[in-house]
Amino acid sequence: MNTFTLSDIEKALRSSWGVDTCAPEDRSSWRPDNPARGQCGVTALVVNDLLGGDLVYAEVRVRGEFADYHWWNRFHGIDIDLTREQFDPSEMVAPGVTAVRPSGPPNHCREQYELLRRRVFTRLGLTEDSGRATRTEDEDHLEDTGV
Repeated sequence: MNTFTLSDIEKALRSSWGVDTCAPEDRSSWRPDNPARGQCGVTALVVNDLLGGDLVYAEVRVRGEFADYHWWNRFHGIDIDLTREQFDPSEMVAPGVTAVRPSGPPNHCREQYELLRRRVFTRLGLTEDSGRATRTEDEDHLEDTGV
């Protein structure tokens, strides 16, 4: 059994991010000096795979207009947001809403999620199939929010 800290997980995630794990809609704004850009959904899912807890999402607004959704994790009422620094001052994240995670990999950003998960699990010394579940047909209701 492997033992690791949140710091270990964060380091594994940050060293695994790249333009290839970025959400397709954010690729044009991803930069090496802002590697968290477009990583929130896949990062939240990988953290959830490793630690459980709740998934949380909120609208992101730019000058009052809806722009996208942001995802992070919550454990016993404590928010852990490993990608919050991706936003510039014009981007405002609304208060979060807890979401129920469908089983299995997401439909949106599936390739990015699987790539990030594989990299992180490798860095942490975990096997690929650790914690993997399968999606059921009736659990696609979160598709519009990016999961």
